[in-house]
Amino acid sequence: MGMPVEWMHTARVLRRTGFGATGAEIDAVPDAAAYLRSALAAGPDADPALPDFAPLTAPGKGASAPARKAYQAQINGQLDTLTAWWLRRMVAVRVPVREKLTLMWHNHFATSAAKVRSAGEMAAQNRTLRTLGTGDFGALAYAMLTDPAMLRWLDGVTSTVKAPNENLSREFMELFALGHGNGYTETDVREGARALTGWTIVNGVATFDQKRHDGGSKTFLGVTGPLDARGFCTAVLARPESARFVAARLWQQLASDDPPSAAVLDRLTAAYGPGRDLSALVTAICTDPEFVSAPGTVVHGPVEWLVGAVRALRVPLTDDSQVRGLAATLRTLGQLPFYPPNVGGWPRGQGWMSSAAAQLRLTTAAKLVRTADLSALTAVGRADRVDAAGHLFGVGHWSDRSAQVLSAVADQPDRLATLAINTPEYLTS
Repeated sequence: MGMPVEWMHTARVLRRTGFGATGAEIDAVPDAAAYLRSALAAGPDADPALPDFAPLTAPGKGASAPARKAYQAQINGQLDTLTAWWLRRMVAVRVPVREKLTLMWHNHFATSAAKVRSAGEMAAQNRTLRTLGTGDFGALAYAMLTDPAMLRWLDGVTSTVKAPNENLSREFMELFALGHGNGYTETDVREGARALTGWTIVNGVATFDQKRHDGGSKTFLGVTGPLDARGFCTAVLARPESARFVAARLWQQLASDDPPSAAVLDRLTAAYGPGRDLSALVTAICTDPEFVSAPGTVVHGPVEWLVGAVRALRVPLTDDSQVRGLAATLRTLGQLPFYPPNVGGWPRGQGWMSSAAAQLRLTTAAKLVRTADLSALTAVGRADRVDAAGHLFGVGHWSDRSAQVLSAVADQPDRLATLAINTPEYLTS
């Protein structure tokens, strides 16, 4: 089996900007760039809506231990519902580009429910990432600076004129918008923290309290004045290092574990442009000659792998216990949505390829195929099943080793599917 070069490029685009891709989906896209432009322009709300999370009333200081335990159980129940909702949405979306970018931005602006402890606030952040993640990075960045979950996660709610907290200022520059040590000093971190003071959360909504804000003059990244969060954001994004940092980060999320070459970075920064156009940047990445010609060495994370397998196999997620099982698998594999390990997000690359992870993936795949649609494999004869598996899972070419392993189980469609989604060709693109 060996598909044409154009097909292989389209497969890579669909897999990197989605959750797997079947051969039928790849066949239906004659022009990858046109597909991307159309998908990125589509509305964010065409697919399953977010559930509503009723505000929970915390027990008072004198509450009993059982009351406090019941309150925590309520929080955990809402957070479990939120995770299940997002997994179902990732599986169900018809054009998954925006959903994949939402996951990517969740990793970039990494915020964990383990500390936030509010399904409503995590859901609101998720909606913001989805809505703004294909437009002007400036709008997205400011929204994250004043996002309730982010304010809670990086201690913005405790930051006052008397005691500015530096966490949000530091992480925004280091991880979100400039890069470590990239044109800012410790003085800039402190002055930026003063600019970000004054934000609180009232009934799940970020609210600015002038009395808690330091309204004095600051000198931040060379800008002097009574800066606030808006002024802070504008000053950071005005730095020339910002555009190149954002372009490089997205390249490493979508194209390669390695940083882009200087020539690629120049092209991507030009596409991003003065309007900080994220859709143009994503399109530029996925159509760049170095993306098209690169070897298939990017390892897909557990969410991409598992959601892609469920989508390709058409596993019906009608039972809540099935979705809880998927969440448990992702937790064990180390990539449960809404629970990144730290503000730096999840790791990339070979770290997902441990022997323990391989065994869990095999066990999980074997469970998935029990309720899967294997008609694409059973409808053809044994001699054609390895190629049929490649087409089903969007793999245009099997290595000799993979082909040999798969051929040995071609008379067992369930075993064939289980092994196919655990081959190097499916785990990477």
